[in-house]
Amino acid sequence: MKAHTRETQATMTPQKALQYLKEGNQRFQNNLKANRNLLEQVNDTSDGQFPFATILSCIDSRVSAELVFDQGLGDIFSARIAGNFVNEDILGSMEFASKLAGTKLIVVLGHTSCGAIKGACDDVKLGNLTAMLSKIKPAVNAVMEPLDVSLRNSKNLEFVDNVSHMNVKLTIDRIHAESPILSEMEKNGEIMIIGGMYDINTGEVTFFE
Repeated sequence: MKAHTRETQATMTPQKALQYLKEGNQRFQNNLKANRNLLEQVNDTSDGQFPFATILSCIDSRVSAELVFDQGLGDIFSARIAGNFVNEDILGSMEFASKLAGTKLIVVLGHTSCGAIKGACDDVKLGNLTAMLSKIKPAVNAVMEPLDVSLRNSKNLEFVDNVSHMNVKLTIDRIHAESPILSEMEKNGEIMIIGGMYDINTGEVTFFE
């Protein structure tokens, strides 16, 4: 499989880009990799890059976007931060990726049993981690069930995963609210902004559609 070129990127639509990721994740689940020569892709991309998607995911070592979507060099922009939330810098990176570099799809990818989400659920205090986890707290507060405080912590994995799901939704809301550029591009059909959840037990990505 060759690296994407200006021509192949130009044929991409948001829907086609999403389909590429779905097909890649299916290959990953079946332990089948597309036939790629990565060193050849290094040469192919040395003069420029033409990715088709931008993926914001967690730094979790089990959730590498390139691997779980079976993508090669030059295929996707990958932004990673614990808890997969956005800030000014990440929004700027997404605007660059979409408006200037031509990607057609933005995916906010959460995952099950997320350590950052667990930390926010448990109100962990530790150095710079304290301020970082505060960015995830709105998702914790937005999940109403269970009401029992003793069940609203990292020991309740169903609660943790519900918070992770909510965190993806709120992150997408922030993208719309804080990036007029990306919001306008989506309204014009130039890009799609979508959420997804990666299951660390099965390798499956479920998109919010």
